[in-house]
Amino acid sequence: MNYSRQREIIYSTLKENVVHPTAEYLYSVLKEKEPNISLATLYRNLNQMAEKGLIKKIDGLESASHYDHNTHEHYHFICKKCKRVFDISSDVAPQIVVKTEKETGFEIDSYDIVFSGLCKDCFEGIKEDK
Repeated sequence: MNYSRQREIIYSTLKENVVHPTAEYLYSVLKEKEPNISLATLYRNLNQMAEKGLIKKIDGLESASHYDHNTHEHYHFICKKCKRVFDISSDVAPQIVVKTEKETGFEIDSYDIVFSGLCKDCFEGIKEDK
């Protein structure tokens, strides 16, 4: 992938916003730094970086994709109430890939595991309301 000043700005902005932002959120932040960037340019660069493995594209959370600069093996948790996305260490289930390969005979080269429910803050808020 060739160097691009805009791609560099997009990547650094993604790293600064560790909330697993959507493209629309990133766009609102980027417009302050780079007023000439278009939403189409942002999407094109995010998709190219995801295809090259420089970032992760997280689908299935809601209608919009979210993006993650952390490409190390990890899982995600999405809170159904506040919609925040949290990283979960793959150490919570270190053998999941090996066990899945043994049981199915599949050869797994990548995976995305997403948990959903209530985050600690939202769960405690519900307990307090009762």
